[in-house]
Amino acid sequence: MVLSLPLLADQPTEIYLPVSGQQVVIEPKVRLALVVEYDGGRYAGSQWQPDIPTVQSEIEKALYRLTGENIRITMAGRTDAGVHALGQVASFDTNSMLENKAFISGMNHFLPHDIAVKTVRRVEATFDPRRHASRREYEYFILNSATRSPLWNGRAHRVAGELNIDAMNQACMMLLGEHDFASFASNIEDERSTVRYMYHASARRSDEMLIVRMVASAFLLHQVRNTVGALLQIGQGKMTLHEFQSIIDTREFGLAGPTAPSCGLYLKSVYYGEGF
Repeated sequence: MVLSLPLLADQPTEIYLPVSGQQVVIEPKVRLALVVEYDGGRYAGSQWQPDIPTVQSEIEKALYRLTGENIRITMAGRTDAGVHALGQVASFDTNSMLENKAFISGMNHFLPHDIAVKTVRRVEATFDPRRHASRREYEYFILNSATRSPLWNGRAHRVAGELNIDAMNQACMMLLGEHDFASFASNIEDERSTVRYMYHASARRSDEMLIVRMVASAFLLHQVRNTVGALLQIGQGKMTLHEFQSIIDTREFGLAGPTAPSCGLYLKSVYYGEGF
């Protein structure tokens, strides 16, 4: 009789039970990483919460149906209720021996229509999608239109009236480099430091759509949405560039804003080193 037991190892190992003489095949437990896309409109955020629909709970339910294992996943970043993702990363340990293509098709069979696994790969047993991420990229979509769009409803924040994109980009330049972004955070929950490095910040127009893009080492709670809220104030002529710089320098929690709605925010990519 052959039994399968989980063990962290690179290759299956055969042992014999001394009393029964049974041959036991110890299968390796592998760590997999998923890249996940989702529409966050129906969910109370990405992170698991009891008795509330979340992206994490849906992924874990699909993993159970596919593998028969009760698996708890770790995600690269926590997105709020209503926030979307094109490149969220999640990792977990499993005994599943499915090939990547079969794993992807199986997961997408069991996942709801608004969540999809895009890629899967085996990673090192020590890989942590949150701690090992070097950069995170977000985009915020602003529908700059006098009329609503049924197609973009729930997926972009509509702002009527003219926006000064040049002024918004001047403010974006002030965000580059290492700063204490406390003024752009809603609070200090789970944050040891509010210092972050901003690699890129810009606003660009594509027809009626204005897209604000930010790439940073990490982001504070509501940082992107609070930053977009302040940038919109500048674009509408309600805030000066001097006042925006003062917000950065003051480092007072919740000073920036108002907080832009979650519907326009997308976690686009998470960046890692060569090992991913």
